Amino acid sequence: MYYSNVHHPSLPPMRVITVTGNGKISVQPNYVQIQIEVITEGKDVSIAQQENANIMNRVIQSILALSIPKEDIQTAAYNVFPNYDYIEGKQVLRGYEVTNAINVKLKDTSQIGTVIDTAVQNGANRISGIQFKMENADSSYQQALRLALQNAQMKAKTIADTMKLPLHPQPIEIVEVNEAAGPVLFKSVAMSESANTPIEQGQITISAAVRVKFQY
Repeated sequence: MYYSNVHHPSLPPMRVITVTGNGKISVQPNYVQIQIEVITEGKDVSIAQQENANIMNRVIQSILALSIPKEDIQTAAYNVFPNYDYIEGKQVLRGYEVTNAINVKLKDTSQIGTVIDTAVQNGANRISGIQFKMENADSSYQQALRLALQNAQMKAKTIADTMKLPLHPQPIEIVEVNEAAGPVLFKSVAMSESANTPIEQGQITISAAVRVKFQY
């Protein structure tokens, strides 16, 4: 027999606390990437390009002579731009600027100053980026992730204790929020010939974040 008017009791709505947990650890970088540039100018684009190529070849050979593997030197950019002057309101071509940039990866971070000085002494005139990075950072990230989960648990407990709520200790949902390891960055600088350039590597901060839901 079927009764259409039978009342089915509804379940009470689930009450949820949602928190975000964060974890960070600092680690020593294990390699550095340097961007080295050669910039030349000339009225004739082909002459400016040839001069640039000659200088960059000299820079690369000088870096290779420091026992840096060839596979750790890569072209990062190559640009040719016209330069103009404005004379009596008219645009007049002054010449061309040629920029050739290479990335150099150094596994031995103690070589940074030597590589920069050597490149400058052989014609490089701009160091456009220095980034300290971390290879195989997974184990460090796992540590940061553990801290993030502990942080989320503490936050939820603090909220529950403050509001006198009966918090269930086991979360009902955990979502990992991806955060990348932050390289230590240095701004672009124009270089002049100098000896023993000091570069301090500092530390990299590896971060993890989670969004966690608890029932109460």
